[in-house]
Amino acid sequence: MPWRHLLLGLVVVAVWGSNFVVIKAALAHLPPLFLAFLRFALAFAPALVIVRPPVPWSQLAAYGVLIGAGQFGLLFLAMTSHISPGLASLVIQTQVFFTIGLAAWLAGERVRRVQGLGLGFAAAGLALIAWQGDASATPLGLALVLAAAASWAGGNLVGRRAGRVDMLGYMVWSSAFALPPLLALSLVFEGPAAIVEGVRGADGATWLAVLWQALGNTLFGYAAWGWLLARHAAATVAPLALGVPVFGMAASAWWLGEALPAWKLVAAALVMLGLALNLLWPRVEAVLRGGSR
Repeated sequence: MPWRHLLLGLVVVAVWGSNFVVIKAALAHLPPLFLAFLRFALAFAPALVIVRPPVPWSQLAAYGVLIGAGQFGLLFLAMTSHISPGLASLVIQTQVFFTIGLAAWLAGERVRRVQGLGLGFAAAGLALIAWQGDASATPLGLALVLAAAASWAGGNLVGRRAGRVDMLGYMVWSSAFALPPLLALSLVFEGPAAIVEGVRGADGATWLAVLWQALGNTLFGYAAWGWLLARHAAATVAPLALGVPVFGMAASAWWLGEALPAWKLVAAALVMLGLALNLLWPRVEAVLRGGSR
């Protein structure tokens, strides 16, 4: 990978990791489901000038609902008061294991032993987080983020069917389908009064956080990541995602003063080890096979 492409990948990872702190700032005023609605409403705005990619409407709808209402709706709910930004950035990466499991179930892909080993390490890390049970992560918060990770995995499988298309256009047009369920859920469970109160109480920093959700995290992040995947092997690009929890936990500790006790670092190490085994092992295995010839 050329150094400029590597730098782009690291910028995306930094944006995605530090974004958990930005989410927390926006949630200080806005209800979580309505915040998700605003995020994807702004992400859909460029549809006026961006052509829809040549994929079926049903695929855009499935991706929009899974990523918009599923992944981010549930994640924002969890981050209101049930899990810290740093731990959320770590737990959401279990989407790797959900993606593998769904691919094995729906597409018949074979699960390797090393993937099972990696899942075991990650599960041990999650068990440690659940066992601690302090304000950093409640059982409900952990369950919500795991559900968000599963929804992200479903979106991964849907998005894979699109092939090499314009990912910016894909994100813009799929965002339209996240809007109806998010708005409906917000009106039912949060209520018009909470929405109005949140909008009235939002300051300039809140609206900048909302704008960053749409432009920085969604449109730039996903489009740039898709651009890299279209030009390099997944085994080259995917390991960069290991940096998301690093940036997430560091940003949360720096800006929000989130404590990093020993148990949290051990849990993070276990989850990261599990992720690393799944993301890096194919490359290691290829090198070993090449050396044995």
